[in-house]
Amino acid sequence: MQRTIRSLRSLAAAAASAALIAGATAGAAHAQAWKPTQPVLYTIPAGPGGALDQSVRMIKNIAEKRGLIDQPIIIENKPGGAGRIAMSPLEQHPGDPHYLTVITYSLLTNNIIGHVPFGPDDVTPLAMLFGEFVTIAVAKDSPVKDAMDLVARLKKDPASLSLGVATSLGNHIHVGAAKPLKAAGVDISKMTVVPFKSSQESLTNLLGGHLDVMASTTPNVLAQMKAGKIRVLAIASAERLKGPFADVPTWRELGVNATYNSAQGVMTSKGVPAAAVAYWQDFFRKVTDDPEWKAFVESRQWAERYRNADEARAELKQAYDETREVLTDLGLAKR
Repeated sequence: MQRTIRSLRSLAAAAASAALIAGATAGAAHAQAWKPTQPVLYTIPAGPGGALDQSVRMIKNIAEKRGLIDQPIIIENKPGGAGRIAMSPLEQHPGDPHYLTVITYSLLTNNIIGHVPFGPDDVTPLAMLFGEFVTIAVAKDSPVKDAMDLVARLKKDPASLSLGVATSLGNHIHVGAAKPLKAAGVDISKMTVVPFKSSQESLTNLLGGHLDVMASTTPNVLAQMKAGKIRVLAIASAERLKGPFADVPTWRELGVNATYNSAQGVMTSKGVPAAAVAYWQDFFRKVTDDPEWKAFVESRQWAERYRNADEARAELKQAYDETREVLTDLGLAKR
């Protein structure tokens, strides 16, 4: 009798264990089951033609060619409003992972400046896609001879030259230019900084003689640098880049101990299901593993650097303090 009872108990325990395993397996499968059921809106906080626009359109191109998604990706350029215009669909559809927008370090700067109430903790980072570097450029016939001549002029009179940035004051482009200039001894709080809707607009004004100096990431200056219409004076990378930028010195090489690496990624609204985060992580991992993407990133002198959702959030938090320090020096920090 006791042997029978023990056998029944063993059978019951085994059945319970099997049920738990089956339930866990079903739960895991369910957690990975989400996929878009309607068109995906992917907003860009800048105008057409710039680096942000180029990267999102390449993502769409690869996704469609490789069949990575069953629904169409709709791209909308929504510059202005310190990124809030591009963020508005996320705000209007909380918890809905069908709405994506670009992450740049402007997510940090706009929060620190007080332009927008949301920061890294108020969105869902899905992935970081690559690192990017900020350049300083002038027109080919500019009287500014080189980077240290620029520093000398700005140290003498910080407001004497206009500096164009896109897409807002205090954004990652502004910070990437201001950090080395501050390290070189320039009073960055007194500089004349002009915001434009896109780096292409900054470039047009530089070539037209309406702007003295332009700060931007590498893709935006590449074509005109190759054409000999602009001169890139310095770049804020830790090491000299290769290819077309092989002759451009880093700030460190010039004796200015400063680097600045920004990054670009993708986010959605806060509160989306974990299954949706898993889906988008997998989607963007496949995009960044694609040979066409790798060639695209290399051609623009970006740093290939995929980060998943957790890693992206950690990176943004780490960058927050460094960005706050520069914005405080610029007199822009409010939070």
